[in-house]
Amino acid sequence: MATHKSAIKRAKQSEVRRTRNRARKTVVKNVVKRVRVALANKSADEAQAALGQAIPVIDKAAAKGTIHRKAASRKISRLSSQVHALVAKQQPATAK
Repeated sequence: MATHKSAIKRAKQSEVRRTRNRARKTVVKNVVKRVRVALANKSADEAQAALGQAIPVIDKAAAKGTIHRKAASRKISRLSSQVHALVAKQQPATAK
């Protein structure tokens, strides 16, 4: 247990940050899950809507330092490519 005044303050700050980061990570996991569920159901409209909600949440978590910026970029990229593939698959081929 911390005994110095500065160590006690750091412990308090760490606890506050830990709970804040934990909440943000949970929100990120939930929005990603919504996109994945929509992809599993093969619902292009739902997947696009869920992706539109997920991107700002993931970006904000990266901006606040909860997750690494490259991890956030990777999540967004992978989800986007999956959603775009589903949309392309469901759209009828246009005759040229």
